[in-house]
Amino acid sequence: MAHVETPTVGFIGAGRMATALASGLVKSFTDASSVTASDPSAAAREQFSQAIGCPTCEAGGTSAVDADIVVLAVKPQYVDAVASQVTEFKPHQLLVSVVAGFRVQQLHALFGETTRIVRVMPNTPALIGSGMSAVVTGGDADQADVELVKTMMATVGEVVAVPESQIDAVTGVSGSGPAYVYQFIEALSDGGVRVGLPRDVATRLAAQTVLGAASMVLETGQHPGMLKDAVASPGGTTIAGIHQLERGGMRAAVMNAVIAATERSVQLGES
Repeated sequence: MAHVETPTVGFIGAGRMATALASGLVKSFTDASSVTASDPSAAAREQFSQAIGCPTCEAGGTSAVDADIVVLAVKPQYVDAVASQVTEFKPHQLLVSVVAGFRVQQLHALFGETTRIVRVMPNTPALIGSGMSAVVTGGDADQADVELVKTMMATVGEVVAVPESQIDAVTGVSGSGPAYVYQFIEALSDGGVRVGLPRDVATRLAAQTVLGAASMVLETGQHPGMLKDAVASPGGTTIAGIHQLERGGMRAAVMNAVIAATERSVQLGES
């Protein structure tokens, strides 16, 4: 993609993920006057416009699809309808897809074989600027396109680049992972309530503990097992609790959840 000082960005779909990404983009990537969105839902358009301070239009409008960077941010079941309205993009345009389950090859079949496409798998914490996104490398998009998209996604969190052959595994870990963590936080809070803590106190303790522990992993670079060992004193309270987690098969259950989500992602991509 040729260098554009302030690229225009058009969102096809103005839902929560599109709004979150647009909010990040206008902080450090482009300006609000260079952003637009289309969506058949008047409520979604209104929310997007109020959050970003930019114009929107109904689906089928041309402003979103005429942008330098077009972000496809609709639910999977609506991709065919979008493709029936916009079958191919201009050579200078880049199509960025955050749609789950649609592989680059499938998108080419819908939007034109010459369309430059970069696929991204974000996760829901992007809604608060703490996302984990995977940008797919390879395909027709060149390295400059990939780097541009990585810069875009970095406005709403952390970014890694992976080949498309690994994107289903990414879905199993970080795409579905927030739900596993929420369940763990809920269970940790339930445990606190069981031993006498008020629910609000237990949930705050649990959530901040998970946040702090995750930050320790990222900021120290140490293996999680080493950090765990540093908390578990010989014969102490922590190792007693860890023993019960091992008896309950927690690690195997989490690994199996990742495997199941990955396999389901593969199935959805083939349907």
